[in-house]
Amino acid sequence: MSKRIARGTVISTKMAKTAVVEIQTTKIHTRYGKRHIQKKKFKADIQDVKVQDGDKVLIEECAPISKTKTWIVKSVEKKDK
Repeated sequence: MSKRIARGTVISTKMAKTAVVEIQTTKIHTRYGKRHIQKKKFKADIQDVKVQDGDKVLIEECAPISKTKTWIVKSVEKKDK
């Protein structure tokens, strides 16, 4: 089974070894055709990667690390200024 990969923005790094990453997707309403943004938050493990709030990161799904953490930050694509 392939692992899901997603791009997102780091929202919070207040927890130890964990970052909250927000992923935005654009959806089109089936009836009205209007576009809207859907946002979802994931908790990702940051053992060996240094990230800050606002960074664009690439996350990958993994086996559960804790009750709510099932993603790992693979790389930082763009650092926030």
